[in-house]
Parts: sequence; C-alpha cells; structure tokens
Amino acid sequence: MLSGPDPALFLGLDFSTQQLKVAVIDGDLRVVLQDGVQFDTELPRYRTRGGVHLHDDRLTVTSPVLMWVQALDLLLDKLKGAGLDFSRVRALSGSGQQHGSVFWRKGACQTLMDLDPGQSLYQQLQRCFSVLDSPVWMDSSSSEQCWNLQVAVGGAQRLAHITGSRAYERFTGNQIAKLRQQRADDYNNTERISLVSSFAASLFLGRYASIDFSDGSGMNLLDIRTRTWSKICLEATGPDLEQRLGEPVPSMSVLGPISSYFVQRYGFSESCSVVAFTGDNPASLAGMRLQPGDVAVSLGTSDTVFLWLQQPSPALEGHVFCNPVETEAYMALLCFKNGSLTRERIRNECCGGSWEVFSAALRDTPLGNNGNIGFYFDVMEITPSVVGVHRFNCDDEEVSLFGPQVEVRALVEGQFLSKRLHAERLGYSIIPGTRVLATGGASSNQEILQVVSDVFSAPVYIMDSSDSACLGSAYRALHGVVLGSGVSFCDAVKKAAEPKLVATPQLKAKEVYDQLLDRFTRLEERVLKKPRP
Repeated sequence: MLSGPDPALFLGLDFSTQQLKVAVIDGDLRVVLQDGVQFDTELPRYRTRGGVHLHDDRLTVTSPVLMWVQALDLLLDKLKGAGLDFSRVRALSGSGQQHGSVFWRKGACQTLMDLDPGQSLYQQLQRCFSVLDSPVWMDSSSSEQCWNLQVAVGGAQRLAHITGSRAYERFTGNQIAKLRQQRADDYNNTERISLVSSFAASLFLGRYASIDFSDGSGMNLLDIRTRTWSKICLEATGPDLEQRLGEPVPSMSVLGPISSYFVQRYGFSESCSVVAFTGDNPASLAGMRLQPGDVAVSLGTSDTVFLWLQQPSPALEGHVFCNPVETEAYMALLCFKNGSLTRERIRNECCGGSWEVFSAALRDTPLGNNGNIGFYFDVMEITPSVVGVHRFNCDDEEVSLFGPQVEVRALVEGQFLSKRLHAERLGYSIIPGTRVLATGGASSNQEILQVVSDVFSAPVYIMDSSDSACLGSAYRALHGVVLGSGVSFCDAVKKAAEPKLVATPQLKAKEVYDQLLDRFTRLEERVLKKPRP
C-alpha cells in the first residue's frame, strides 16, 4: 500500500480539541495515509465532551493531558496495523490547539529520556505532570490575570504592540498567572511549561522541545518583533518563568532526531527528524500554502480570516503571530461570530429560504448597492465589539428597512468590507499577485465569492481545508528536511494541487469599493458610539 518510487515519507500530526489526526505524505506531496483518534468515543474513560471538561463555574475548561498521551499510543498502533513502514518516515512535525498549556513535574525530563520501548507512553508518563487537567483555548476563567497583565505593561494597546494581541483569558500567560496565584505548590513543582504543540514534540524528541515563535505568539508573553520572551510580561506573570518556558526557536527549526524509544518500539529510522511543532492556526496557514499578500477566508458558522503580513500593526481586535513558514514575516488572525447563521437568517427572511433567490439578488443588484450599507450583528460580534442591525442609505442616514434584494447585498458587502477594513488595520495591504483563498460552506456559492473578489479587488480561489492543520504539519516536516539547502517553503510545496480559480474582480470593483470602504469605516465608528441595547 505504501510502496512507491520515492521511499521517503513525511508525517504530520494535529493535536486538536476533539481528536488527534495524522496525515502521511510522500515526496510528491500526495497523501498516502490518514487516520485519527476521537477522544470522546475512543477514550471514553476520560469522560470528555467535545474533548474537554467544562467545570462547574462554566468558565474553566480543561483537557486531561494523559488523554493526549494515550491517544498518541493508540494512533501509532493504528498506523502500525495499517502497514505503515515507519522506517520510511524521514521527518515529522505537528500542531496543537493554540493556547493550551502542559505543566511538567520536576524530574519528568529524565523520564522522557529513559523511556522503555517495551511499555506504552501512557504507562510511563503517569507521574510526569504537575497539572493533570490542562487549560485549553475555550477557558475564560482568567479575567483578573488579564487585567493585571495589561496594567503591568501600560495598557491593552501596549500589550498588543509587544505580543501581537491584547490580553485574552485563553492565552497561556494568563493561565500560568492564574495557576501561580491559586495553586502555588503546583507551579513550584513544575520544571517546564509547554504549549500543546511543544508538549507533543517533546514526546517524540525524548526531551523538552522548545516553543516555536509562531505558537509562542499566542501566549501574551512573546515579543513578536524581537522574537524573545518579553521581560515585562514574564515578570507580571510568574517568578522564574523564563527558565520554565525555555528559549523559543524559529518555527522551521529541526529540533533533532526522533527519540530511540520510537526507533525501537515502532521501527522509525534513527535519522528521522523532528521539526518544531506549532499551533493549529499557523499550521493551517502552511496547509493552505498562503503566500505574501494572500488572504484566506473560512466561511462557516463563524468566519475566520488568515493573513500573510510583512509589516504588522497589532490592534485591540484580532491577533498577530510570527509567520510559521517565513522567518521575517507575520500572520494575522481575525474572527467574526456573525457568519453563516446570519447569512441564513437573511436568506430565510428575504428569499423564502432559497439560496437560488439569494444568489439572484446578488446578481441583480449593482456593485456598491447604490450606496446602501448595512451592519448585521445578530449576536455580540468579536470584530468589532457590537451587536444589532444597522442600515444606512446613500446619504449616510440610518433607515429601518431595505428592500429584500438590497438587504441581501448590504449583508454580503458589509460582511466582506468589514473583513477588509480590519485586515488593513492589522497591516494587511492588497499587492500585485494577491489571492483570496476561500474555504468552508459558503465557498460553494458563486455569487458570494464574486462579492469577495470585488471587495478585495483580487481573484478568489477555492480549496479543501478540512485537514489543513494536519496537512500543513506534513508539509512543514518536508520543508524542514530541505531548508538547509536554502529551499523556501513555497518552493518545497509547489508540487501540491493548486486551488481552483472561481472569481475575478469586475472592471470597476476597485474604484467602487475603495470609496465605499471609506464610508463604511466612518459608519462603523458611528455604530460603535451608539448606546448598547
């Protein structure tokens, strides 16, 4: 099954919230094997729901760290049963759900170095963690620590300038501060703090793996410009923290050869390289193969925008991370809550529940919607922080209603003008060669994609991103092997299937939407100043 002209294979893992997934690719970037372990159903002893434990305060959300360890045992056994020849794996890398933290007990590194190939990881790592339930990205219990951090550094904007984001409850630094304050003994008994990504890499290395620049950007601790830990942030978070975190490394680093444990237990080659693991969002950027100037738009229940940046301008909304595949570049992430559910509501109210009628409304109305602009926030939005529906006519007068066709275009244009506006505030700019890569449910609607193309004045391509983090990890493993020869990531993955071109901007789109964006910006400020209901 796994034989071929090129014996080299590259393995990518994704330790996500609900499952552990793997993709194996060959030297031509073809996927030759995929598998996974669902935490809830395949490891029911941990009694997780959606891979997590929601605590009684409804704010604290954790995952059992030993569940992740046991899932890796199970996944490797599955690959062995599927006939994977581990000796052909030349390099591996991986990703982990961002912001989650793992606290290694004093003495754990020695255990990692002395693993017995006759026993599972789960059997041997039982006493290696000072915290058995790891805080994960869904946690929102550290508001006090967020406030304290922002005060210590001189405000939210100052923190964003240093670390790429204002203080967020889910970010690792604030979770560390909470542990240090509320469970001091556990903090003092911790010799190393890992992210989920560097924890997973540590298992394969047989020693503590460094946190990479890109995933480290999601901690409120890393100075994204110097790519070193921020002294002021460390001091505000916990004592002796720099020693517990270790020195961060470039995301493309080869950390070393795989642990002898995996060589002896599974038959990996001693020369198999472990490339630095990173966060799931940075790995998705790699999996979607973004290039300078590109923007990726995932259109789902929530809409998410990924950006490739050269010169970042961190703001109070969105996140700026170090780029995982280009040392001097950055990436940004913007989340919008009001995505497909809002589009479906307008479809139901204005188009009788028909996507065909919805699409026809977009075809039959002009670019710029004759100056009519709408803001549609059915639930409290993240970017920007506002709720409610707000409509404005061509004279910037607020109105209570639009006609059905005008309403449809106002919704879609407004959603993508907002994405462009907030992307540009983070430092994004449209350049020659810019592409928009669209994924998710709404990426099947041609008329919506045409609006995207027109608003961004760029061609739109579609691609399957269902396993982008896993695939991106496999791509990064391959790139790690050839990086020493001076090969860029883009060149390393050029054999991968190209996305499909589906829309190009109409003739006057740039002129129309450059002008409309200026009005949209002013009107958004008006909406933000309105008293909340």
